[in-house]
Amino acid sequence: MAQFGEQLTTDIRAVIADRAVRSVFQPIVELDSGRVVAYEALARGPEGPFEAPDALFAAARDAGCLTELDQACRAAALRGAVSQGLLAPATVFVNVEPEVLDDAPVAALFDPELPVPGDLRVVLEITERALAARPAELLRTVERVREFGWAIALDDVGAESLSLAFMPLLRPDVVKLDLRLVQERPGPAIAEIMNAVNAYAESTGAFVLAEGIENGTHLTMARALGATLGQGWLFGRPGPGAASGARPGTLRLPAVQPAAPRGELVSPFACLPARVPVREAPKALLIELSKQLERQALRLGETCVVTSTFQEARHVTPATRLRYRDLVERVGFVAALGEGLPVEPMPGLRGADLAPGDPVRGEWDVVVLSPHFSAALLARDLGDDGPDLARRFAFALTYERDTVVRAARALLSRVAPSTGQRASTEDGDVSAVPAGVVSLLTGRSAGDPGEALLHRALAAVGTGVTIVDLRLPDQPLVYVNPAFERLAGQPAAELLGRNCRFLQDTDTDPAAVGRIRAAIAAGAECREVLLNRRADGSSWWNECTLTPVTDETGAVVQYIGIQADVTDQVETERALLTERDRVRRYAARIAELDPRVTVPVSLPSPADGPHASTDSPGARRA
Repeated sequence: MAQFGEQLTTDIRAVIADRAVRSVFQPIVELDSGRVVAYEALARGPEGPFEAPDALFAAARDAGCLTELDQACRAAALRGAVSQGLLAPATVFVNVEPEVLDDAPVAALFDPELPVPGDLRVVLEITERALAARPAELLRTVERVREFGWAIALDDVGAESLSLAFMPLLRPDVVKLDLRLVQERPGPAIAEIMNAVNAYAESTGAFVLAEGIENGTHLTMARALGATLGQGWLFGRPGPGAASGARPGTLRLPAVQPAAPRGELVSPFACLPARVPVREAPKALLIELSKQLERQALRLGETCVVTSTFQEARHVTPATRLRYRDLVERVGFVAALGEGLPVEPMPGLRGADLAPGDPVRGEWDVVVLSPHFSAALLARDLGDDGPDLARRFAFALTYERDTVVRAARALLSRVAPSTGQRASTEDGDVSAVPAGVVSLLTGRSAGDPGEALLHRALAAVGTGVTIVDLRLPDQPLVYVNPAFERLAGQPAAELLGRNCRFLQDTDTDPAAVGRIRAAIAAGAECREVLLNRRADGSSWWNECTLTPVTDETGAVVQYIGIQADVTDQVETERALLTERDRVRRYAARIAELDPRVTVPVSLPSPADGPHASTDSPGARRA
């Protein structure tokens, strides 16, 4: 079997090396006139197991040569278009495999050795995944594509909600509706897509192209959705060249102005038109304005893009992290920029480190963009030296869509490619425990052989293990093992960076919580049983033992928590107490009826160990 896999790898690489990939062309029709105005190039392999595109690309993924295949398909499309005479006035649509842009530089789209005739009109099809993966790089490439004389199509619109939010950022000349929009029964999701796409087309002059039109019913739906171009078996299947007997036409694409001069990185504040009034305000007011825009973004949901600047990483406070955790969970795309911010400040949040000389370094910007809403708070620091909340900024709050789009592009042009790496504690992941934690626990430096052993041991422990860092704001979790993830009902990515109080419920005993806080303040060990609640709403009793960890000076810098689910034990104990009380009531009642009768009331005592506080609200309600 392994030998067969190696043979397939060899074969797919040979297909690419031998330029055995070819293209077929499917007509794209102007719906009103029926004229064929363009063709989409579709990849095919040589006759055999790789002829179908699904098999061709699957083999390339398995062999790790998807980028090379994608380049070969694009080259084959351009060669085929020239050899088949698909030149002006015809237009050729050429695809980019979305997965390629997750891993490879966008520069790989261009082959400098491949001559492109001036009368070959090309539309490059990309998806919203490409912008989400490599924002800065793709935005620059889109401008390069336009300088090259090619146009842009946004493919598969409607397949993902994020494509609606990214339309104004990519400024596509053609919006290609996902085939399910014309083939499925209309519903609220399709209505939302239709509203967004039609609004964009009306404001820009972009064409709307419906895919998957196979019969008259599909054609009727495509027209109703606002499509002026169509593609599908109703108009013709893919063939080696121009469709036989077709009436040719011309696709007159809208003129698109460059977003900015080549190589220039403007700042959002610089995007403000002269007519927009600029006012002054202290930082305290900007905080509230920012929160209001964030709340608006939460209501917009998955069709929304949020980009923000924080000047420096230290301004991303624990409270800010909690707000942005909510944004990441509910908004389509969220990015934050600031000096010292990493590529991914928290799971799902895209980041960018601003150089000290970058003009954005002196700004406070919050940009919210969706199909039907746009707003931007754009502010510049005036350099005050007073109290932080009193620092003054020159600012403008604008809802003008063109300005908001320019500001969003200005920020996204600085966002680096996603690493695609998130912290995980599964299988003893060595990156899960910070090096400082390792040195404190083991006395060894990071990379010592004992470090890996520690990780494997913590991952294998059946009870929850957590580490809290007292040196960080709000004393967040910096490590959780897989057992604690199961107890809390959430993955590590959603637990790290949060204070443990999120586990508490309204029925958690405040006295027990107070004892824990007092012990931490005193740097002492403590042990309590608390009622906790998981993310799904279920509750459990947590026997929590907290042990302080000191540094070389003797100062307490971290706490190790050992968590055990003692729900069964607590419930058994409470059931026994309830039963004992019931028997005592019966005995007292019998004694009232006949004093001569003596009833023993002894019952097994709960096992020695921790007890849930009988003063807790949960115990009183039981």
